[in-house]
Order: sequence, then C-alpha cells, then structure tokens
Amino acid sequence: QSVVRVSFHDRLLQYSEQQQLQGWRWSRPGDRILDIDVPLSVGILEPQIHPTLLNTVEFLWDPSRRTSVFVQVHCISTEFTLRKNGGQKGVPFRFQIDTFGAGGKGDPPEHLHSASCLVKVFKPKGADRKQKTEREKVEKQPEREKFQPSYESTVLAEVG
Repeated sequence: QSVVRVSFHDRLLQYSEQQQLQGWRWSRPGDRILDIDVPLSVGILEPQIHPTLLNTVEFLWDPSRRTSVFVQVHCISTEFTLRKNGGQKGVPFRFQIDTFGAGGKGDPPEHLHSASCLVKVFKPKGADRKQKTEREKVEKQPEREKFQPSYESTVLAEVG
C-alpha cells in the first residue's frame, strides 16, 4: 500500500498547514487538492480518497508488476502566497509517497520506503513563463552543475 500526499515544503507553512488547508477548503467547497488519475495510472488497485484528507490519496499495488501512478494537483502554488508587487512567487509543495507492507494479524502495516520531491504548480501559461525564467536563472549561475537536470517525469529522492 502506498500513501501519496502533498504538503508544504516551507517549514513556516508546515506549522500552519491545517489552517491553510481549512482556508482552501472553505474557499473551494467540495474540491480536493490531490486526486489519482486512474485512467492514466497502471497497475494500481483499490485507489482510495479520504473525504477529510484533501491532500492525500492511497492505493494498493503489486511490486512484482509494472506500476505507475498519475496524480492531479488541483491547487496552484500562488494560492498560498501573499500577492506582492513585481510578480507572484509560488510556494513549493512537498510531494511525498510512503509505502507500507501488510502487517501481521493485529499488527500495524510495516513502513517500507518513503520518497519525496519538491514541486511548484502553476497554470499552463504561467508555468511556461516560470520555467523559462528559472532556466535563465540557472544558466547564469557559475556553479550550474550543482543543479539537478530536467526530467520528463517526476524523480523522487529517498527520505532518510
């Protein structure tokens, strides 16, 4: 079983995460922050959403089979920032997936692995502009090799 969650990366926002999510829920009743795109996903079983956990989804999968999960994030990074002059800066989200094995009778599930990555979510037009600006900023850096290269799909790093 894997549990996928989107939360705030910024430590300051982590302290107020519940209030931030409540504010988002209040302004967008009935909407979710995170969903599984089941038609695009491969090898997942029993996808589940919890009505109260708007930023969490879970599913079962067989590690011996090819599996991929596509998720949809229904909020953008600028929804949680104060509007400032000179453009909008989006808050970074932490996208994390925790995987558990089946526990024995009466035992809790065994934690097997956790991985995460940083994401910023923008509207398509804004995303193109933001990516171009970010690329230009990286190209100007004298130590470019320290930056992770771009990938076609999301690469998650193991969480200690």
